[in-house]
Amino acid sequence: MKRVTSRTAPELKMLKMAAVRMAVGRLAATLILLLSIFASGRCNEHVPLLMWSSSGFQVAPQNAPAAGHIMSSKELHSYLTTALSSAPHNVLLFLQDKLSVDDFTMYAGVFGNKQDSAFPNLEAALQLSSSLLLPSVSSSASAALPALIQEQLDTAPLYMDPETLAQLRLNASLPALLVFRLPYSSGADMMSAKEVLSGNDEVIGQVLNIMKGQSVPYTAMYTALRPSRVIEEPSLAVHSVGARSLLQSRRGDPPAPYPPVEFKERGSTCILMWADNLTVSQLRSGKWERHDLAPKTFGEGVFSKLEGSYCNETHSRLVLNYENVLSYRSFKLIFVMSQRHYKVSARRWFTMDRVLLEYDGKKASFNASLSIYAPVEYSYRCDSVSSFRYPQLTPHSAKDNANEWRISFDDFQIQGFNVTGKDFSYASDCAGFFTPGIWMGLLTSLLMVLVLTYGLHMIMQLHTMDRFDDPKGPAISVPQTE
Repeated sequence: MKRVTSRTAPELKMLKMAAVRMAVGRLAATLILLLSIFASGRCNEHVPLLMWSSSGFQVAPQNAPAAGHIMSSKELHSYLTTALSSAPHNVLLFLQDKLSVDDFTMYAGVFGNKQDSAFPNLEAALQLSSSLLLPSVSSSASAALPALIQEQLDTAPLYMDPETLAQLRLNASLPALLVFRLPYSSGADMMSAKEVLSGNDEVIGQVLNIMKGQSVPYTAMYTALRPSRVIEEPSLAVHSVGARSLLQSRRGDPPAPYPPVEFKERGSTCILMWADNLTVSQLRSGKWERHDLAPKTFGEGVFSKLEGSYCNETHSRLVLNYENVLSYRSFKLIFVMSQRHYKVSARRWFTMDRVLLEYDGKKASFNASLSIYAPVEYSYRCDSVSSFRYPQLTPHSAKDNANEWRISFDDFQIQGFNVTGKDFSYASDCAGFFTPGIWMGLLTSLLMVLVLTYGLHMIMQLHTMDRFDDPKGPAISVPQTE
């Protein structure tokens, strides 16, 4: 890997130190690779990666990743394979403790203040050479970067500093992986962070000048082990505070959702249904007594009783059987669906015709066909389906027992036709296009158009004088009696 011009005592000592560092580097690369495999807790953390080559060499152009996509170790390995196929195999890896894209935004003088930039050497290197920017690389992939490059180049990493590099002579024909660890300020003072980044940029400049002085072509990479700024994703839990709502920060991963209710006919799944809760309420003595059926329908170790369910090409019926619900020994929640071809849309649609409650020989029937429908290839989903709050379910008649009941389904999804496997098809959501905000905007715009039209009409009705007084001719006389 290295060629020494003369074997003086200091240089022999330095070679021994390099050999020790090589062994330590192999062990460190192995440990980093293992840590990256088990660092599942940081799967959402990502860091930027800059790659450029020395003047006269090109980094192989590649398609930029999709915006917001976090690159995994496998994808980074593919990028490195393509990039190093034409770039020099003397790799300089500047591995900082922490780094984020926001650091470049805050300290790189991107608004024309180049004299205040903390990265003058880095900017100069990128302007004079071919470069590649990967804005979002997972922390586990960046931690495994030395091991990935080691696999590509078949050489162990050497952890160095500019002083040691200045005393060595590299052979341009042999691959080398030189790793330079850079610090990052952990304090809250922005000026200290800028000073540390400026110092790291000076280290990068010194290393690049040394490589240029030795006329050794190189490929340089600048990244970090962890992001300097992490934005936690909020959970879906909302807590009301007066007239406002605050999002609760996510603490830990959310639990995996339980599987939907699945009914099979002749060994193949034909009906799927899922909901966050299935609440039924009955009016008793002037009060609504409610019961949530979801714990008896979904969850680990829960097996729904689906006796009475069936499905065919045109009709589906899902029957959920319960016991001891609101003091009723037998209780059934039934979804009745059908599908047919509509000539206007030239396609088949399925509708939920009825939602039935059967309890101890009595029946309550709700109509649902006017609100719950979707293309037959899709599933139907709605955040809230109820019979009393913006009702999609209405009693079958004024004398029906349904007038004594309330039904509410939250995060409801159902599919009764064309089910493939155990997953729902693409969902047709119940959310309408014309929201209250859109209606307010349209009405306001219409009012402004009417005012403008009225103003233009008034201006067009103005008439100028068609006769004027001529001082050389007879004066215009206006009779006073008229």
